[in-house]
Amino acid sequence: MSKKIQFLLFALIFISAGCSLEKQSGFNRGMQNLTAHYNILFNAKEILRLKQESYAATFIDNYNEILSVYQDTTSQSFTADKDLELAVTKANTIITIKEQSHYLGDAYLILGKANYLGGNYFNAVEYFSYVIRSFPKRKDLLQGAQVWKTRTLMYLNQLPQAKLVIDSAIQNINPKKRVYADIYATKLQYDIDVQDYADGEEMAKQAVHYCKDETQRLRWTFILAQLQELNNKLGDASKNYSKIAKSNVFFEMAFNASLNIIRIQDMQNGVKINRVDKLLGLLKNPNNKEFKDQIYYQVAQLQFADKNVDEAIKNYNLSVRSSIKNQNQKGLSYLRLAEIYFKNKANYLKAKKYYDSTLTTLPTNYPGYQAIQKKGSNLALLADRLQIIAREDTLQALARMDEKTRSAVIDKMVNDQILQQQAIVNAARGNANGNNSGPPGGSFSGGSFYFDNANAVSQGSTDFKRLWGNRRLEDNWRRSNRSNSDITGNASNSNQGNDPDAPINQVQNGKTVVTAGGYRKELIQNLPLTPELLAQSNLRVYNAYVDIGNFYRDVLEDKKEAIATYEFILTRFPDDPNKPAIYYNLYRLYSEVDPPKSDLYKNKLLKEYPNTAFAKIISDPDFAKKLEDANAEFTEAYNVVFDLFAHKQYKEVIACVPELLKLYPNNKLAAQLYYLQIIAEGHYEKVGPFQDSLRSILTKFPNDRLIGPLITQHLTYIDVNKTELMAKDSVLAGEDPHEVPFTLAQELKEKSPYRRLLRPEPVLATKPGQLVKVTQPNQPGNNNPKVVSSMFSMRDSTNFCFVINVSSGTTNLSSSRFGIGQFNRANYAGKGIKHQLMPIEGDNQLIYVGRFMTLEGVKNYARQIIPLLPDIMKVPQDKYSFFIITQENLNKLADKKTLDSYIDYYQKNY
Repeated sequence: MSKKIQFLLFALIFISAGCSLEKQSGFNRGMQNLTAHYNILFNAKEILRLKQESYAATFIDNYNEILSVYQDTTSQSFTADKDLELAVTKANTIITIKEQSHYLGDAYLILGKANYLGGNYFNAVEYFSYVIRSFPKRKDLLQGAQVWKTRTLMYLNQLPQAKLVIDSAIQNINPKKRVYADIYATKLQYDIDVQDYADGEEMAKQAVHYCKDETQRLRWTFILAQLQELNNKLGDASKNYSKIAKSNVFFEMAFNASLNIIRIQDMQNGVKINRVDKLLGLLKNPNNKEFKDQIYYQVAQLQFADKNVDEAIKNYNLSVRSSIKNQNQKGLSYLRLAEIYFKNKANYLKAKKYYDSTLTTLPTNYPGYQAIQKKGSNLALLADRLQIIAREDTLQALARMDEKTRSAVIDKMVNDQILQQQAIVNAARGNANGNNSGPPGGSFSGGSFYFDNANAVSQGSTDFKRLWGNRRLEDNWRRSNRSNSDITGNASNSNQGNDPDAPINQVQNGKTVVTAGGYRKELIQNLPLTPELLAQSNLRVYNAYVDIGNFYRDVLEDKKEAIATYEFILTRFPDDPNKPAIYYNLYRLYSEVDPPKSDLYKNKLLKEYPNTAFAKIISDPDFAKKLEDANAEFTEAYNVVFDLFAHKQYKEVIACVPELLKLYPNNKLAAQLYYLQIIAEGHYEKVGPFQDSLRSILTKFPNDRLIGPLITQHLTYIDVNKTELMAKDSVLAGEDPHEVPFTLAQELKEKSPYRRLLRPEPVLATKPGQLVKVTQPNQPGNNNPKVVSSMFSMRDSTNFCFVINVSSGTTNLSSSRFGIGQFNRANYAGKGIKHQLMPIEGDNQLIYVGRFMTLEGVKNYARQIIPLLPDIMKVPQDKYSFFIITQENLNKLADKKTLDSYIDYYQKNY
């Protein structure tokens, strides 16, 4: 028989055997084991290994804190990853096709790891749990699954469950066999997370002892030294840092080990000044040129620890200016400066600027980034309110001047605006010429905000005058002959990139800055020259101060600043109708810091306003409960009136509102009740009396922030369309109660001056998608891992909603939605913002408002509406909460369980 025929026969036998591989036989099991292990499983493991290496390569270590034990826990982008999908496909191939092999448990472990590395942590937990339950005799699989499940639970912040799993793994270690070093390493990470540094030190020693990988062993040795330093075992820490410094580890870790040795040696000797000198001495070594930022940072850390705050600030700023490549170090220096100004100097505006620079410099996967973001966002409210006050104060001061003086002052302000813009350009160019060693956007110079630096501003002004002369700020001010100022054409556009008024980053992005003429026009148009405009300006100032006082009290918990703000309100607004609330705040704030002052405001409140709720809370300990009961009773009565209004029973509304106001004279919804009454009356009276009634609400409730802005829009609309409205026998005849009588939206320039006040929004017709449970075909029964799909993500980043979650499936929310509609019309008219109702089984109702195109947009909406929710929502405050969500995630809220899961996700990610 020829070789060719022998080969064909062998191939035929092999093919026929392959066709029957699904049959249970020893040959089939052997073939499946062979292909599963050396082909599929090997390649899947290699994919995961390379993925972990890629995470480690991009992982940013913070050597000023304890290093992470692993470098793959915060690097995920939470988007689809083709490599991980391929690993999952290979694992599923073993499960579905190679079911006779011995590697089913390995395949499930691969699925768990791939889900973990892809950010699908709930899936990962289910797979690891399945491996632990189903393959207890495979010690290698059992230990691996326990380690990875623990890491996953820690990432989900489920620390008690994580401890149970890793403790079980440690108890099952057999020291006579191969010890899995990752068990000790994972327990080490748990100890670091719970700050059990004594046990962490022991776990680090064991992890280093059993580790076979040199790179990992050196990393864990560095962590061991850090823990020994925290445990005050400075000699042992110094020895381990020395091992790192003398090893072939990459330079950054060796450099930081050397820095730590200097710190420890001087701590042992008790000579703190030498420590700073030794660190500064490292600057003389040219090999350390790229690490100057870290050296200055360490010096600043030592000085701050010694309470030498001013010198610490100086060296943190030197660290910032020395950062060329290490953006992480620059971000940390900004962060320390932000914390100093926030805590030590109570300069919140400056802290806000440094937090902003921190966020633009640090990567988003930096540990604690979201906490920094929250603090910076909170301070944005303070900065915004202070800007409102400064603007209104300036406009009021200009309004009080005679016309000639005012014109001269405005000229100077416009000129100053040009000089400031040019100074920004000079500062930005200086930073660009200096290799961008300064902070992002040129916001700071020498660690100070640019306009806090008089020398820098003066230099910018001098440079401007040298280049352009002493010119007034006006349109086309560069032209020597401005009689041709209207000739703009294409030439001006072609030179836009050379505009010295525009900061460099804005020029590059094609953006323009406020022109001289525009700035002048804005000033003049907003001058409060009439009593009505002045009252509105004062109201904006008053509301800003109240927000600031509440912010200091509730968010920053800064009693000193809160007290100063509230007392200033009393001084500036002596006729404030909300004075009882201010007195009560001061009474509470002073109670712990200055009891005599607390008694002073308590007595003023009881004497001047004895019938207010604030006074009764002080004099009657049970009043709060009585008030709660009365509010519930009143809310029910309000809803009765609103139902009459909704069903067009206007005469009944007109009759009921005065009776309800007599029964509850000091209720918080009085302005809204008057509004319902006046809208009802508008169906029977002409525009003149209707207009007078609207004005009466503004007079009675000048500080109302829900109805007031809406009525102002109504009155403006009446003024614009008075001829058409006067021709009507009754201003709202035949109109639906859910229609807006007036708005400034552009579409109302059409024939009909009316628009829907509150559209009856449809409840979602289709039920949101259910959670997916995965059952593998080869594993029947309850042993299958039921994997809850990774429900939530941040992918849908251009479709945000603000959600009010009402923990009742039966409460009628019509009146509350009416209030939301009032707020939206007053603040977001014509912007397409709608609100809809979505029931969650029988337990919850969600009112969701959107669409917002950006996260910052929905956050701004939340900041505006949240303070008004007690007036808007006609349900007890303990019955509702609120959160932000993308439309994609909203569609997944099928029941109470998924709603609770999202709230947990929201708290961790927003």
